[in-house]
Amino acid sequence: MKHLELHIIQSVPVSCLNRDDLNSPKTAVFGGAQRARVSSQSWKRAIREMAKEIAPDLFQGERTRLMHAPLAKAMEDAGLSADEASDGAKSIVDALVKVDAKSKDKVKSTTLYFLSPLELETIARKFAEEKDAKKAIKGIKPEHLSDAADISLFGRMVASDHSLTVEAASMFSHALSTHKVDNEIDFFSAVDDLQPAEESGAGMTSTLEFNSATYYRFAALNLDMLADADHLGILSADERKKVVATFIEATIKAVPGARKNSMNGNTLPCYVLGIVREKGHPIQLINAFESPVRTSQGYAAKSVELLQDEYSRLKDTWGLEAVAEVAIPEVKLHDFIDKVTSHVH
Repeated sequence: MKHLELHIIQSVPVSCLNRDDLNSPKTAVFGGAQRARVSSQSWKRAIREMAKEIAPDLFQGERTRLMHAPLAKAMEDAGLSADEASDGAKSIVDALVKVDAKSKDKVKSTTLYFLSPLELETIARKFAEEKDAKKAIKGIKPEHLSDAADISLFGRMVASDHSLTVEAASMFSHALSTHKVDNEIDFFSAVDDLQPAEESGAGMTSTLEFNSATYYRFAALNLDMLADADHLGILSADERKKVVATFIEATIKAVPGARKNSMNGNTLPCYVLGIVREKGHPIQLINAFESPVRTSQGYAAKSVELLQDEYSRLKDTWGLEAVAEVAIPEVKLHDFIDKVTSHVH
C-alpha cells in the first residue's frame, strides 16, 4: 500500500481543545502517566473545515441531519411541485438514514449523512424521473463524489445501503501529549456592568478546567486508495495532487476551535516529518514518548529529538524503506508539499 505519513510535534498553550462529558479536557493514560488528549474526531473536524477554505471546489461535502430541505429544493428545481418535492425528499431521507419521528419544525434524519452537492442533485433528478426513492439512490455512482474529496478522505458509513459506504483513505490517531499532564482549574468572575458602584461582589463566578501540552499528532493517507475508481480515480492526476496537497496543509495548520475566544490555542507545529512509502502500513512513532518526557527546558525540542531517534531506530531494526522523507522546518511548507505530492499519480 503506497501511503503518506505525517508525524507532528506541536505545543499548545493554556486551552481546552477537546472536552469530555464533564466539560474537562480529555485525557488518557499512556506509559503509566496521564496525558493530555485530543480525539481524532475533533481534529478531523477542524481539518475538514480548513480544507473547504483551501480548495472549495474539491471539498464540498456536508455532514448533516438536515438534508431534507436542500433535497426538496433540488427536486423543485428538477420540475416537481413543492408538495411532491417535500414528500419525495422525505422518502429519500427515510430510505437512507430514516426520518426522525421526533423532529417537528424541520424534517431531520435520525443520524448524520455525509453528502456532496453533486450527489444531492443526482438523487433529486433521478427521483423526478423515476418517482422511486430506491431507484434514485441506486443512481449514485463514485463520480458523483468528485466535488467532495472530504468524503473519500474521511469516509462514510451507510447502514441502509452498503453500496454508498465509502472507506476512509485517511487514518488518524488521537493526539497525545509527549509528557505527563494534569488538568488545572481556572476560577473566574465577571463584573455586572449595571451594578451600582457601592455594591460589592461579582455578577457571576465559576470555574473551568484547562491544560497545556506538547502533542504528538499522527495522520496517514492511503495514496493507492485515492487512485481507485471507487474513490478519486475519477479525478485527473493534477486534481488528486491538489487533494493531497490540501490534506497536508489542512492537517498541519488546523486546530480545533474550542474556546478559541477565551483560550486561543491556535499554534503551528514546531516539527513535521513527512514520509512516503511504496508498501507496508502506516507506522506511528508514539512509542518515542512511552516514557513521558521530563525536562525543565521545555518539551518541544526534546520531543523532536526523541521522535527522530525513534524513527532512526525503527528504520534500522525493521528495515523500513521510504521513497520520500522530508521535514519542516528543514524545508518550507510549500517545498514540503511539492516533494510529497510528486509521488501522487
